[in-house]
Amino acid sequence: MARLLVVFILVVIATSMLQTLVMASHGHGGHHYNDKRKYGPGSLKSFQCPSRCSKRCKRTQYHKPCMFFCQKCCRKCLCVPPGYYGNKAICPCYNNWKTQQGGPKCP
Repeated sequence: MARLLVVFILVVIATSMLQTLVMASHGHGGHHYNDKRKYGPGSLKSFQCPSRCSKRCKRTQYHKPCMFFCQKCCRKCLCVPPGYYGNKAICPCYNNWKTQQGGPKCP
C-alpha cells in the first residue's frame, strides 16, 4: 500500500512539472507583449516619450543618463519597450541602434 502511495505522489509531481513546462512554452504565466499597437514600432507619438521613458528608467540608479538616451531613442524610433529592462525585440529600431563601440545605445 505504501508503494502505491509513493508512486501516486510521484505521478502527481511529474504531472505538475509537465503542466508547468507546457504552460511556459505556450506563453502562459509570463510577461508577453503581443499587442503591437501598444508597444511595437511607431506605437508612440513624440510627446509620449517622457512618460514611457520615466517608467522604463524608474528602477535604475543611473536615472538621468537612462532618461536622456531613452528619450533620444524614443524620438527616433517612436517606441519604448515595456518593463524596466529587456523586451527590446518588440522595438527593433530601439534594439538595433548601437554606439560607436558596438554596444546598445538605448536602455
